[in-house]
Amino acid sequence: MDANGRWHIPDDPIVCLLRGDGIGRDVGTVPGISTCAVRVLDAAVEKAYKGKRHVHWFDIHAGDVAREMYFPQVKDEQVSALSEEDQRRLYLPDDSLKAFEYYGLGLKGPLTTPIGGGFRSINVYLRIRFDLYACVRPVRYFKGVEAPSKRADKVNMVIFRENTEDVYCGIEFKSGSDKAKRILAVLKEMGYNPMPSSGVGIKPISPEGTKRLVRMASASP
Repeated sequence: MDANGRWHIPDDPIVCLLRGDGIGRDVGTVPGISTCAVRVLDAAVEKAYKGKRHVHWFDIHAGDVAREMYFPQVKDEQVSALSEEDQRRLYLPDDSLKAFEYYGLGLKGPLTTPIGGGFRSINVYLRIRFDLYACVRPVRYFKGVEAPSKRADKVNMVIFRENTEDVYCGIEFKSGSDKAKRILAVLKEMGYNPMPSSGVGIKPISPEGTKRLVRMASASP
């Protein structure tokens, strides 16, 4: 990337591949969606560049796979007692984070978020850490595919969703926690009366964040 923020892509870029959990993982000889995505992308590059360019996939680890590799000694009942940063390292090791930072490009499959214990989503952490503020989703109809809408053939759009602010900023405090109690106390001083046992989630929305998302959508072809 140059000083103006423009990408200069070599003919053989190294792309971090984080296969993920669940449907992202291969099961025996059955490929997960990450492996399938790699096959599609490799085929597309081959088709477009006739062998002149290709992607080097660099496997890195996060989620359940990372925990099994790096911290097999940590039991499920011990996770909630860890600090937020140690929980992050459990499912997103520093080595994987450094690889993303160094190469600047990656493909990520779905990652698990342990249920209960106030665990912060690794997906949210990655979005905040690298300021991945836009979730860009092309949506179009493919002839022959069943769809519930009346005129599905007219669907052809790109959705730009906020990804780091609002409900996606990950500022959440578990019911009964010290931080939740402090926030509830401030709300009470302001004249609000939420239940004392409430968990708290904050969704800040800034003009700057909104405008840059709108600019990205407006500038896209």
